[in-house]
Amino acid sequence: MAIRKIVQMGDPVLRKICKPVTEFDKKLAQLLDDLIDTLHRAEGLGLAAPQVGIVKRVCIVEYEDKLYELVNPVLLSSSGSCKDNEGCLSVPGFRGIVERPEHIEIEYYDRVGQRHTLEADGYFARVFLHEMDHLDGILFADKMTRKIVDR
Repeated sequence: MAIRKIVQMGDPVLRKICKPVTEFDKKLAQLLDDLIDTLHRAEGLGLAAPQVGIVKRVCIVEYEDKLYELVNPVLLSSSGSCKDNEGCLSVPGFRGIVERPEHIEIEYYDRVGQRHTLEADGYFARVFLHEMDHLDGILFADKMTRKIVDR
């Protein structure tokens, strides 16, 4: 396990569309372990592979003391709408108001290739969507309607 460097906005890797994972092997497990260690060091809620320079459809979310490892996540459905503030480990120094669905259902695989579905509401849903956006080269700053300066 290792702490990886989190790339910052402006790095072209953050704008790439990530490739699906095809092998559920030790290399994937190492990436997930490194993402977890890096997230804990940075004290964030989620982290996606492109944020550490890896163009793979892998991200993690840690919410209310539960860790989710998402490999090849897909949004199955969404409904409602809510606005809230977001920040990002790759976009330090400011937060912004972003509109996202209130309710989502996603499908993803874990580190050993087992399929899962999950439903989430409110801020819990927001965290998943934020990380999944990274896998398509989208940053929260692209979607924000109002900037909030961090102090």
